Amino acid sequence: MRNLKRVLLGVFVLLLVLAVLAFVLENQQSVSLLFLGWAGPQLPVSLITVLALLIGMLVGPILGWFVKRASRISRKRLV
Repeated sequence: MRNLKRVLLGVFVLLLVLAVLAFVLENQQSVSLLFLGWAGPQLPVSLITVLALLIGMLVGPILGWFVKRASRISRKRLV
């Protein structure tokens, strides 16, 4: 049973890597983002998308921690 889980996990990771590789290879055209008058450098679409994903993966848990902390503080005030 343990070996089956390892094999399934390996297959899942391999499929995920192949999907990411296909996404990166299909989105090589360069674009420049314009935000609040600031123009970013010309980067591939895939790189911008992956960077946005990674930033979201960092910001999301941090915001969740702040919300959890704030609710904990407000509960302490009520007691």
